[in-house]
Amino acid sequence: MVKLIEFTGNAAALLGILVCFVSGVSRLMGNWTTMGYATMTLFTLGVALMVLACLAKLHVLSAK
Repeated sequence: MVKLIEFTGNAAALLGILVCFVSGVSRLMGNWTTMGYATMTLFTLGVALMVLACLAKLHVLSAK
């Protein structure tokens, strides 16, 4: 179970970084929307995924 939570944390971190990067680059290029969503909404989603990753990592560390 710990391995699954650790994998979920790693996947959420990578996806969160990717989403934040895409929304940031899109906003710097002058676009207000990306794939039909506001860039700030995508940025918020990326931050939420990184928070999920931090909580998963914290759970793994506290379980040891």
